[in-house]
Amino acid sequence: MRPSAVGSMLLVVLASSAGRAGAQETGTPLFKAPYRAFQTHEFGGFFSDPGEGVNFALEGFYHYARGAYDFGLQGGFEDLSGPGGTRVLLGGDFRARVIASTQQFPLDGALTVGFGMNVGDGPDRFFVPIGVSLGRRFQVENSQVTFVPYVHPVLVPVFGGGNSDVDFAFGLGVDFRLTREFSVRVSGGLGDIEGIGVGLAFVR
Repeated sequence: MRPSAVGSMLLVVLASSAGRAGAQETGTPLFKAPYRAFQTHEFGGFFSDPGEGVNFALEGFYHYARGAYDFGLQGGFEDLSGPGGTRVLLGGDFRARVIASTQQFPLDGALTVGFGMNVGDGPDRFFVPIGVSLGRRFQVENSQVTFVPYVHPVLVPVFGGGNSDVDFAFGLGVDFRLTREFSVRVSGGLGDIEGIGVGLAFVR
């Protein structure tokens, strides 16, 4: 994909902000780097603060590689503020590298697509996030530590509760590969989703 095409896609995304809703597969502020950190598979968990109306969310995940692509499943729950109760979170995602960095465009990129649900106390909601993650991997000198800062704009068709909408989130994050087997991830959202999440992953 050419850089000019990427720019056009981002302009469309940025122009499409709408409504108040969640983003990503389960409505929590967990975004994706343009690279996978694993060769065959990974598993781990995320703790996040999705913002107003939710105390916290806990999710576990499993991702596996298939050639140039990777797929993931995640599930957990979120604790609502006050007497709101608990909601169940379930989702799946797909990522494919579509942009390689050049001297003219120094970022790598991946297309991301997902589907998920946020159900339980209150209206059930279903999400279909579609986005492009852009970033670059850096290595700490004289170390095996790498880190990937990235941006991840996402359009999210949302269904359920008798309503449908198309929402927008602008994800920001950093993935840290600390050892060959261990990764730490931090991400947050702006726009129709706010909040921050921290994850730990064991990679193979």
